[in-house]
Amino acid sequence: MKKFRKVLDGLTTSSPGGTIGTPSCGSAAGTPTAAPTPKEIDVQETLISENFQLCKTVRHGFPYQPTALAFDPVQKILAIGSRSGGVRILGRPGVDCYCQHESGAAVLQLQFLINEGALVTACADDTLHLWNLRQRRPAVLHSLKFNRERITFCHLPFQSKWLYVGTERGNTHIVNIESFILSGYVIMWNKAIELSTKTHPGPVVHLSDSPKDEGKLLVGFESGTIVQWDLRAKKADFRIYYDEAIHSVSWHHEGKTFMCSHSDGSLTLWNLRNTSKPFQVTFPHGKIQKDGRKESCKPILKVEYKTSRSSEPFVIFSGGLSYDKAGRRPTLTIMHGKAITVLEMDHPIVEFMVLCETPYNNEVQDPYAVVVLLEKDLIVVDLTQSNFPVFENPYPMDVHESPVTCTAYFADCPPDIIPILYSIGAKHKKTGYSQKEWPVSGGSWTLGSHTYPEIIITGHADGSVKFWDASAFTLQMLYKLKTSKVFEKPKAGEGRAAELVEEDPFAVQMVSWCPQSRIFCVVGISAHIILYRFSKYDANTQIVSLEVRLQCDSEDIITPSENENNPCFAEPGSHSPQPHHQHPLSPGSRTPEGAKDSIPCLKVKDRVVRVPPGYQSELVIQLLWVDGEPPQQITSLDINSAYGLLAFGNLNGLAVVDYLQKTVLLCISTLDLYGATDPYQRLTRSPRRNRQSTSEFCMRGLSNFYSDSKKRIRTSYQSLTELTDNQQSTDMDRSKSPTSVHYPTSLHNDPRVLPEPVASLRASHCSPVFYLLDNVKGPGRKLSLPTDLKTDLESRENSFSRSRSSSVSSIDRDTKEAVTTLQFGESYGRKNDVLPGPCLWVGTSLGVVLLIPMSIPIDHEERMEDSVTVGPSGAVQMLKGSVLRFAFLDCSGALIQGPYEVWRDQNAPEDSDRPRRRKLVHFSPSSSQDACGEGHLTVVCSERQAKVFLMPSQSCLFVHNITESSFVLRADVVSVCNSVCLACFCANGHVMMLSLPSLRPLMDVNYLPLTDMRIARTFYFTNGGQALYLSSPTEIQRITYTQEMCDNLQEMLGELFTPIETPEAQNRGFLKGFFGGNTQTFDREELFGEAAAGKASRSLAQHIPGQGGVEGMKVAAGGAVGELARARIALDERGQRLGELEERTALMMTSAETFSKHAHELMLKCKDKKWYQF
Repeated sequence: MKKFRKVLDGLTTSSPGGTIGTPSCGSAAGTPTAAPTPKEIDVQETLISENFQLCKTVRHGFPYQPTALAFDPVQKILAIGSRSGGVRILGRPGVDCYCQHESGAAVLQLQFLINEGALVTACADDTLHLWNLRQRRPAVLHSLKFNRERITFCHLPFQSKWLYVGTERGNTHIVNIESFILSGYVIMWNKAIELSTKTHPGPVVHLSDSPKDEGKLLVGFESGTIVQWDLRAKKADFRIYYDEAIHSVSWHHEGKTFMCSHSDGSLTLWNLRNTSKPFQVTFPHGKIQKDGRKESCKPILKVEYKTSRSSEPFVIFSGGLSYDKAGRRPTLTIMHGKAITVLEMDHPIVEFMVLCETPYNNEVQDPYAVVVLLEKDLIVVDLTQSNFPVFENPYPMDVHESPVTCTAYFADCPPDIIPILYSIGAKHKKTGYSQKEWPVSGGSWTLGSHTYPEIIITGHADGSVKFWDASAFTLQMLYKLKTSKVFEKPKAGEGRAAELVEEDPFAVQMVSWCPQSRIFCVVGISAHIILYRFSKYDANTQIVSLEVRLQCDSEDIITPSENENNPCFAEPGSHSPQPHHQHPLSPGSRTPEGAKDSIPCLKVKDRVVRVPPGYQSELVIQLLWVDGEPPQQITSLDINSAYGLLAFGNLNGLAVVDYLQKTVLLCISTLDLYGATDPYQRLTRSPRRNRQSTSEFCMRGLSNFYSDSKKRIRTSYQSLTELTDNQQSTDMDRSKSPTSVHYPTSLHNDPRVLPEPVASLRASHCSPVFYLLDNVKGPGRKLSLPTDLKTDLESRENSFSRSRSSSVSSIDRDTKEAVTTLQFGESYGRKNDVLPGPCLWVGTSLGVVLLIPMSIPIDHEERMEDSVTVGPSGAVQMLKGSVLRFAFLDCSGALIQGPYEVWRDQNAPEDSDRPRRRKLVHFSPSSSQDACGEGHLTVVCSERQAKVFLMPSQSCLFVHNITESSFVLRADVVSVCNSVCLACFCANGHVMMLSLPSLRPLMDVNYLPLTDMRIARTFYFTNGGQALYLSSPTEIQRITYTQEMCDNLQEMLGELFTPIETPEAQNRGFLKGFFGGNTQTFDREELFGEAAAGKASRSLAQHIPGQGGVEGMKVAAGGAVGELARARIALDERGQRLGELEERTALMMTSAETFSKHAHELMLKCKDKKWYQF
C-alpha cells in the first residue's frame, strides 16, 4: 500500500511537465511543480500490479464461419469447428467452452473419443490434434503433422484406439490415438483398386468399418469407386465402380447393405451379396419430364441411413433439389417410410448429424433428433414427433440476427432490473417448439460464488436493441427493443432516407443507459436520437419530435488560404447553428436545383400509437439537412436523469436538450464554446473568400465522408460485420474491389493529392476513433487495417511533433472540430465557485476540455415550468489527442457517481394519497471532504494522455503520457478490488491499467492487435474487472483483467467431462450368432502395432508433443472425487475386459470339448478297419 501526498498550487493552472516513457508502455506519472499551500490531498492507493492479470473468460454467440460438427452420444456434448481454427464445445446451458488452434488453420473434421473425454481435430494444414476435455480449459495433448499428403477424411471406430486417416492421394493411414504415432500399416490406393484400372480413384471421401465385421473397412473414393478392404488378409473383398461421384456413405446397422449419395442428386442402395449393380437407385427430388428423362438435380452432400425399432427406417439427407427453380432455399429432407418431409433452412447447410440412442453401429439406431449446422445458425429437429418440430435453442446463437453495430456492458446492476426485463421479454417469445428437453445436455455447471447482476446491450443494423443477462459467464436474452417502430416506413426511392441509407436507415450507432432511472437513449445512423422510458404498463402515446439544425454554414468553415503564410480564420461568433422546428425552406438559402432543405432523414409517426410494456419512446431528436447536405453523424452523447437533460455533439457543434420540457436549450458550434479563450487564437477570416469556393472545401476533412453519402453512411456499420479476420484474404478481396482505395507510396507526403480517407487523416488532429468509425472503403468494405493504421500513426505522430499553438498551418488544414465526449456531473464551473453545481464537461477532437455550468431549478413545479440556463464559462484545458473519457473522484480517491432520478412508472395508476413526484439522488463531491475541505478531482483521458485536475482551482495534479507510438481507442474509469483505476485499450493491442489519482502504470499487456474496426467499435470495459469486444461478426468475447477473477475462473467455468458408464452392447441372441449375424471382433493391435506392421516412414508425418500434456494430467488428476470416479471407471473397464476374457475362455473350452467328442467318434468308427479298407 502506498500513500501519495501531493501539495497543490492553487494559482497554477498550466499542466506540469512529465517524464516521457517508452513508446510501447507509456511513462511514469509526471511530477507536477508544487508550491506550499494549506490544502493537501491525502490518497491511500490500494491497487498494485499483482491485482491485475489479463485472460479470456468465455465466448458467446454463434461460431463464425463453421466448418465441422461432432457429437458424443454418451457424454452428450457437441463440438463445432470453424474456418479460423476455433472449436466450440457445448453441453447443458452454462457449459460452453472455446478452444483455438495456434496455427489458425481451418478445422476440416472433428472426432470424439466417445466417453473418453478427448477430441481429435483434423485441420487444413494437414495436422491432427488430440484435445484433452477432462479439464475445464481443454488443451492439446498431441499433434501429428502430415508432410507429404493432405488429409481429406478421418474415421475413429467406437472403443478403438486406431484412427483411420484418408488422404487426397487416395491412401489410408492408421494412427495410434494413445501415442499419436503413425502405424506402418497403409492401404495404398493402387492396391485397393484393380490393376486394370487406368485412372486414379481420387481422394478418399469416406471411411467406415462394417457393422458386421470390424475387420472390414469400407473405403469410398471421390470418383465413385467403393472398396471393402479386408484388414486381416490385406486385400479387397469387392470393388464397386459407379459413374457418379460419391459424397457420403451410410451403413444399415446389420452390415448387409449401405447407402451412397451422389453428385447427380441420386441415392443408391447396395447389397453385399451382389455388388455388380446397385440394389436400388432413387432420385428423391427428381421429377420425370415429358420426354421421359429425369430432371437434373443438385448433389446430395450427405445421407444418413438409420433404423428404428418402432417404425420404418429414416433416410435423412441434405441437398438433392432440382435445378428448375433458381434461388431455392437450402433444404434437409427426411424420408420416413413413404412420407417425405422437406425442411427449408434460412442459411446454407454446413453439416448435419443424426443423434441416436446407442453408440454401437451394429445395433438398431433409434434416432431421436438431428443437429443441423448452418452457416449462421444451429438448429436441432425432433425426430420423435411426426411434424418434426425444432427444439428451443438455449444458447445465444442469435446475437448476429441482425449485424451488431455497437455494444455496452454494465456490471453490478440493480438486482431488480433483470427479472423485470425478463418478464416483459418473455411475453414476446416464439412458440411451436418441441416440448422435450434440449438433447445436448452433457457436462456440469454450478453457479459460482463470485456472481452479480450483469447486462450486455447490443445495437443492431436493423435498428433493434437487445438486452442480455450476462451474469455468471452465461448469456441469455432478456428483452428486445425495435427502434424502427418510432418511424414511418420509408418508401423505396422516396425521400432523403431512401437516398442515404436505403438498406438500414435505423442502424444503431451508440446507446446510453441509466440502470437506476431506467432511461435509455439510442443514437441512430440517420442522425437521430430516441429517448425511452421504462413502464410495466401499455399505453397510448404521442411521440414528441424535436428537429435541430446543427450544421455550420459553409461560409463559417476554416479553409486553407492560398498563401500558407497568410492564414485566414472564420470570425468568432458567426458559427452558431440554430435549432429548427419547421420544415419550410429558408427564403434566402441557395440550394441546388431539386435539393431540399431543413428536413430530417426519417419521418416520425405523427399519430397516437399503442405501445406495449417495456421501453416506450418519449422523445425523438433529429438533425436536419442543410443546403442539400445531410446532417453529420452524432459522435457523442450523455444523458442525466436528475437534471432532465440530454447533450449530444458531432463534427459541427454541441446541442443540449431539456427532455422534460421538450425544448432545445443550447445549439452552438464548437468554436463559439471558446468565446475569448480560444487556445488556437483563430482570427477573422479574409473577406476574399466567396461562398462557392468555401463550400467546395467545407466537407474536406472527416465531414467529407458524406461526399458520397449513399455509400459512406451505409457502410460505416457494415464494415464491422463484413471485415474478414484473415489478412491474406483481406488483401485479395481488397485488390479485387473496383472501389477500394489504394495508397501509392509516392503520395504519402502530400495531403492535397491523397485519396480522401487518407487526406482526412493527414488533417492533423482528426480523431482516429472517428476514422475507424466512418472511414470505410466503399461497397467492398474489405480493408487491411494494419496498413491503414500505420499510415494513420505516421501522420498523427508528425502532427503532434509540431507545436499545437504555433502551428497555424496544421489548424488551418482542420475543417471541423468534433465533440468527442460529454459528461454531466456535479462540479465547479468557475475557479471562484464555493459550491458545486450541475455542469457539462465537453471534450473535442483537438484535445480541448471545456466546462459548461448550468442553473437548474430545484423545485419540481419550477423545474417543469422555468427554463434551465446554460452558458459556457470559458474554462479550457488541453491534452494530446481527442478527449475520450471524463470521471470524477472525491479527495479520498473514491469514484463520485452522477446524480440520477429514481425510477417511477409514469403509466402506473394514479394514487391520490401519494402524488407522483421526482425523487432525485445526489452524490455531492463535498460529502466526504472532511479532511481536505471543498473540491474534487477530475480524470480526463485522451488518445495519448491522461490528466488529473483538482477542482475548482483547475490545477493539474498528475499527467501521464499513455502512448507515443499508438493511440487509445477505449478508456473507462472502472471500480475494481474496492478501488478505482483507469482502463485503456490501444490500437497497438495493449491493454493498460493506471492507478487513480496518481496515474501509476499497474498493467500493460500486449493482448490483441487491432485487425479491424469491429474491435475498435465494440471494446468496452466495465466494473468488476471485466471487458468485452466483438471477436467476430457473430461472437462476443469476454475477458477479465483482475488476478482474483483469473484465480476463480476454473470454479466459474463448466465441466465438459462427467464420469458416465459406457452402455453395454446389446445381446444379439443365439440364433443370430449361429446363422452368421454375429459381429466379428478382431485385435487391431495385432495388425497395426509396431510388431506386426513395422514403423511408418519418418518423413511421412511428424509427431509434435502438446503444450497441455502435463498440465492437463495435473488438472485431470486434481480433486479426490474426480480421482475416485476415474478409478471406479477403470475398475469397471477392467472387470468388463475380464468378463470378456472369461467368455472367450468358455467358448474355447466348449470348442475343445466338441473337437474331442468328434475325434473320439471318428476313432471308434475306424478302430476295427484294416489298413486296406481306408
